Amino acid sequence: MYLAYVTTTDRGATDRLLSAVAEHLLANDARLVGVVQTNTECADSSKCDMDVRVLPEGETIRISQSLGEHSRGCRLDPAALERAVGYVTSSLEDSPQLLIINKFGKHEADGRGFRPVIAEALTQDIPVLVGVNGLNKDKFQEFTGGAAEQLDPNLDAIIAWFDHVSAQRAAAA
Repeated sequence: MYLAYVTTTDRGATDRLLSAVAEHLLANDARLVGVVQTNTECADSSKCDMDVRVLPEGETIRISQSLGEHSRGCRLDPAALERAVGYVTSSLEDSPQLLIINKFGKHEADGRGFRPVIAEALTQDIPVLVGVNGLNKDKFQEFTGGAAEQLDPNLDAIIAWFDHVSAQRAAAA
């Protein structure tokens, strides 16, 4: 099983890092599936709009919803997230070299969202890279049985892991 995760502390840093990883690997002809997230600051709010891009060249889906300036609830649009999950699930049929999931978030911690996709990819021996924040790290560890490898949150470390995994898989084939 090839499962790794990254955690950063700066707001939006994991999203930027995984987007850079995806761009680097796609530029080098890697077969990727999954989603990466882009956050766009809103001029009239301290919140941002959240969009996920379905890899490799799929649709961009807005997964946030505006709940008003003073709202405190979760802004995730569950229907939009599940639409992205559906696209990614069907793309597992394409024999990818890597599944990237931008975040193991509250939905995943509760057993929904991309959690079943991660499990299916691992069942198919597809390597998985996930962004995990501190709030959901314990639930992620519980889900993975502690089997996930934590990577240094930088492009070089992640690319080295991907290259190592790819070499191991090629040698086993």
